Amino acid sequence: MKVHEMDPSVSERIFDPATADRHASENSIGIVAPQKAHFDTPLAFRCGSVLDSYDLVYETYGTLNASKSNAVLVCHALSGAHHVAGYYADDPSNVGWWDNLVGPGKPLDTNRFFVIGVNNLGGCHGSTGPSSVNPKTGKPYAADFPVVTVEDWVEAQARLADYIGIDCFAGSIGGSLGAMQALQWTLSYPDRMRHALVIAAAPKLSAQNIAFSEVARQAIMTDPDFHGGNYYAYGVMPKNGLSVARMLGHITYLSDDVMMEKFGRALRSGTYNFHFDIEFEVESYLRHQGEKFASRFDANTYLLMTKALDYFDPAHNYNGDLAAALKRARAGFFVASFTSDWRFPPARSREIVKALLDNDLEVSYAEINAQHGHDAFLLDDPHYHALLRAYFDNIKI
Repeated sequence: MKVHEMDPSVSERIFDPATADRHASENSIGIVAPQKAHFDTPLAFRCGSVLDSYDLVYETYGTLNASKSNAVLVCHALSGAHHVAGYYADDPSNVGWWDNLVGPGKPLDTNRFFVIGVNNLGGCHGSTGPSSVNPKTGKPYAADFPVVTVEDWVEAQARLADYIGIDCFAGSIGGSLGAMQALQWTLSYPDRMRHALVIAAAPKLSAQNIAFSEVARQAIMTDPDFHGGNYYAYGVMPKNGLSVARMLGHITYLSDDVMMEKFGRALRSGTYNFHFDIEFEVESYLRHQGEKFASRFDANTYLLMTKALDYFDPAHNYNGDLAAALKRARAGFFVASFTSDWRFPPARSREIVKALLDNDLEVSYAEINAQHGHDAFLLDDPHYHALLRAYFDNIKI
């Protein structure tokens, strides 16, 4: 796929939290550095595979108090990582993906909480994943890396908590795929999670959402450079397929109204040219973002993350009864949805809320009027942030 120069003013009109060049927000946590934890205790995955040893990369912000009661786990979404807040000394433009939320005096206040961000297994930002060397073969895991699930991630995160010395979290928070992890924590370890903030979530993917995942995967796997997932051995990357997959995903993260408002039917040259190269500004924007994403993300990781989304369904073993599945939860919950999110619309969050209320659990629910679609959970919405701040302020530590 050819890279097309885009109108710089267009890139500024829609904020893409996954790929935008960002600047640290006011009161940023400042310079941070990732850490790595190594584990030799084998981890059995839900798919039946076992990793004998693995690494998890993580970052922490704030100070763990003497009673270790103020820890909050931030779970990342599909393309996220451990780098939640602050920036790196040697790369100040690499700002954490939730820097507007996490830091001193922010809704998740690091003057009060000890915040942990972790890169999930299967990732491509330092934790063991498909591009990591398999010690049994001396080659990258590639297509042999286990298919991971949300439950597997929570198990790995629990081991990281043990490693850091945290018996019970004050809370966990995540949006989208991260929200599924926050919810799963209350089911896998109900006595180790006091609060869960479940943002822009669904209790399971709809058929339409699974269809989006499958189209994205097919775009990657049919790229001639995919080589069955073993493209590392050929010194190539299925960038075209990954770029198309990301373009598809990106469309679903935005609302139709925002895209129309920002791009409309604006033409780059001001007239129709009757060819298949870029004519509309929105085409230029999507290609630019897709290619930018493909230059920094691993295709096998993208496949794994979308599969984890597809498999998440806590009610699967309860004949589809979500209330029965959530019966073992003990945490307090904050659930938030956004009116323009058509990927995980508010009705899906209300399914979670109803199931929690059916179990007489404490639930706060906010349906936020926002125009930015699914990605609204990453943006600076004063009302949304005020609600998060109020909830965190009421968590006892």
